Amino acid sequence: MQSALDDIHAFLPCRTPDTWIGDALENQELLLIDHAHCEKKAASTALSLMYRYVDNPDLLHKMSRLAREELRHFEQVLSIMKKRGVTYDHLTPARYAAELRKEVRSDDPGRLVDVLIVGAIIEARSCERFAALAPHLDETLADFYTSLLKSEARHYRDYLTLAEKAAGTSISDRVETFLNIEKDLIERPDSVFRFHSGPVTSPL
Repeated sequence: MQSALDDIHAFLPCRTPDTWIGDALENQELLLIDHAHCEKKAASTALSLMYRYVDNPDLLHKMSRLAREELRHFEQVLSIMKKRGVTYDHLTPARYAAELRKEVRSDDPGRLVDVLIVGAIIEARSCERFAALAPHLDETLADFYTSLLKSEARHYRDYLTLAEKAAGTSISDRVETFLNIEKDLIERPDSVFRFHSGPVTSPL
């Protein structure tokens, strides 16, 4: 697992700021609620790709597996929340995914390539944050987040491999474009705390 984490750390443009870790530890109920939303959105993204690109067998196979895993993670988060008396509720979306998707091209194959790159970055950041949080959490949450690392790392690699295949050429320039946006979103002060937010500067 360490080699997969090393790969993700090399891929991402920055580490999660310590201030965000502090925000997360102070707002663990909100962290769990947004984590549940993230898992559900990840499954929805995978299913959306399956519906749109029915002629791509490799994508269909990988996204079907990913969707099942993300829904299982969603169920696991809900179970932890129930045991802790945390109510699953609506949250306003974070800026993170929306800002990344603004750069996605509108026509294929560029659209598919970009959506897959964004998926890879989101999965990589999720994996990095699970690993960063785990040492600071209670045993139950630490074990759960550690258990997610392997699948999240695989999802990141699957998305990136599919993007490379869809492009049929180097995607390094597009990856760099999205990573530059991601770095700004992770390091720039944010107005609300979310699983993928930047450090929060206003009251939570």
